[in-house]
Amino acid sequence: MYKSIAEANDAIIERIKAARPHWIDVRPAADVIPELQQGRKLLHAGPPICWQDMTGPMRGACIGASLFEGWAASEEEAAALLENGEITFIPCHHVNAVGPMGGITSATMPVIVVKNVTHGNSAYCNLNEGIGKVMRFGAYGPDVQQRLRWMRDTLAPVLSRVLRDTENGIDLTALMAQAITMGDEFHQRNIAASALLMRTLAPKIALLDGDKEKLGEVLQFLSVTDQFFLNLAMAYCKAVMDAAAAIKAGSIVTAMTRNGRNFGIRVSGLGDRWFTAPVNTPQGLFFTGFSQDDANPDIGDSAITETFGIGGAAMIAAPGVTRFVGAGGMEAAQETSEEMSEIYLQHNPLLQIPSWNFQGACLGLDIRRVVETGITPLINTGIAHKDAGIGQVGAGTVRAPLPCFEQALEALAEAMNIKAEVE
Repeated sequence: MYKSIAEANDAIIERIKAARPHWIDVRPAADVIPELQQGRKLLHAGPPICWQDMTGPMRGACIGASLFEGWAASEEEAAALLENGEITFIPCHHVNAVGPMGGITSATMPVIVVKNVTHGNSAYCNLNEGIGKVMRFGAYGPDVQQRLRWMRDTLAPVLSRVLRDTENGIDLTALMAQAITMGDEFHQRNIAASALLMRTLAPKIALLDGDKEKLGEVLQFLSVTDQFFLNLAMAYCKAVMDAAAAIKAGSIVTAMTRNGRNFGIRVSGLGDRWFTAPVNTPQGLFFTGFSQDDANPDIGDSAITETFGIGGAAMIAAPGVTRFVGAGGMEAAQETSEEMSEIYLQHNPLLQIPSWNFQGACLGLDIRRVVETGITPLINTGIAHKDAGIGQVGAGTVRAPLPCFEQALEALAEAMNIKAEVE
């Protein structure tokens, strides 16, 4: 259909630019993901992995989800179920979903429903739990369980009522276009987007009939959860990149993700095939009492943001986050985005960055450019403790491993009957 890789890539980028994801609902995961409707199944972040190969944070989240679903009454019972293979694992990416850090999502957990109104496809992500000990970082104690139940029983129904009463939902592109001018890069910093979202939701929540104390709890949670928008940004990027992947040609990366063991990518011209390599460990700043020795190898589906071209690639938009992830100051942020622009094909006119002379965020990550330059995508990320049950211990940055891209380029050349020249 396409005469060249360049022609296919142009078509993909135009499809990305045309996408318009809207947040339309919050539903129990099994309502929108049929694979969760039968049996004991858990979604996880990253390319496929089994229980025996999972690192501490993902294992902790699996235990937490088993307790949440009532499959087990204790940590020991949950671990036995998992060890005995009585729970089936599915990568989030295989069911149009994404999940931060461990990415563990079970049937009755509420998920964000984002619909790309241009192309008709939908994407899903669980709700942000806030800060402190949270399941996405591997904590699973009573306080974590209590919060998850509150999110299921109080937060999700309120959000669903508001969204269903909002014609066409919330236009996330319009909101993100504002937030990127206010210092967000949508991976490590979402303060502006979360505040803009709160401004949109709060009047509608206040007007709902029902228990005012519960409505107040929802408003309070949204007002203090600075990273609430991250999960929406992830679903947004997933919806966009899935639409782009419908053009099964070209050399643009359509997914990047990590499971604590391996880093995996998908490429437009190679369909749903995963190309993996051992994942790196994030470097950054640590909370008091923790150090680099405590860090778990990189984990989570949140690199879908960098796949789209924001997150670490848009570091210049978020000078406030550079010190938080140990990346230096404004000059270092600009250097990072300039470096990233060498491996992306274009810039996004919808997400203009004032501190980059109103240049748009990066767009169209090309495996050819990655291999040619040796520059790998830089990812902004939270850092989980390597042991289950402890949670987040810091924040930093990490590089995608080059072998993923080399493998993908070799496979693309083979698929196109292009013989590589060896010097």
